[in-house]
Amino acid sequence: MHKISANRKRLFTFILLGWVLLLIGDRIGELRQYQGAFVAMYALAIASIILLTGYSGQLSLGHSALMAVGAYAGALSINNLKLNPVIALIVAALVAGIFGLILGIAAARLSGPYLAGTTLALAISLPTIANQFTILGGEQGILFDIGAPPARFGEGFSQYKWFFWISSLAALIMIWMISNLLHSKFGRVFRALRDNQTAAQLAGINIGRQKAVAFGLSAGVAGLAGGLLVMLISGVSPSAFPLSLSFSLLTGAVVTGVYDLKGVMLGGLVLVAIPEIADSIGSRVGGSDGFTMALPGFLVSALLILAVLFLPNGPGKLLKKKM
Repeated sequence: MHKISANRKRLFTFILLGWVLLLIGDRIGELRQYQGAFVAMYALAIASIILLTGYSGQLSLGHSALMAVGAYAGALSINNLKLNPVIALIVAALVAGIFGLILGIAAARLSGPYLAGTTLALAISLPTIANQFTILGGEQGILFDIGAPPARFGEGFSQYKWFFWISSLAALIMIWMISNLLHSKFGRVFRALRDNQTAAQLAGINIGRQKAVAFGLSAGVAGLAGGLLVMLISGVSPSAFPLSLSFSLLTGAVVTGVYDLKGVMLGGLVLVAIPEIADSIGSRVGGSDGFTMALPGFLVSALLILAVLFLPNGPGKLLKKKM
């Protein structure tokens, strides 16, 4: 009974949050709607890292590559297979999940810096590989168009509000599913892998298989986030998924608290706010174009260092200690 009530409580919480987001979306301008869609996308990508690193103990430095796999799969589904954009986002998650599962099986024997190095190499090499295939559009990439909002929503329903609705709904549903998963038997198995692999193996847990499953699930969530990202920028190309994106997501996860999903929206807000803060600083300081372009990366790096030093478990843990 307690488990059922906990599940209902989480469902009620997510429905309430969705209703709040719906109200917010109707009361903000198009720019904030567009930024809100990015917050939801980043929150989903951060959730994929928390699932992999915070719960199963596997460190990935190449989640931008997993996002790219889902992004290309979604774009090709729309352009070549003429699938509905919503179905294309599901395809993006499935293809990235399968890719991550295969990668997880191959990397099941790796851990710590070896796994991190492997994913880092993937993130670096994937753009070069993508440029070699004409079906992927080369350096120019391919378009990703979800089309106009449904006519039944009325003429006042803008494209930016449509982006906000799709991104928020996708993020809420997926994060709710991840939360349920982590409160189930699989979540306990993943935490056992993270805390003590030897003890987990003695308890009868297949370490390699569970690592691969965790990697595949994380990659699927990252692939959905990648599909949402290229929906927002209306195209997919290797330049949309630089290595810096992986480090930004890792920063967002550390700021959020890598062992807890509750603050993923905070991480998304931080990543959306950093470019605006950098632009504001650049305009006031009056630096060169190179300085302005490098400033967001510097702010991300500084924030990551500060978070590791002062809030390694996220702001939630600090609040609990004070209470």
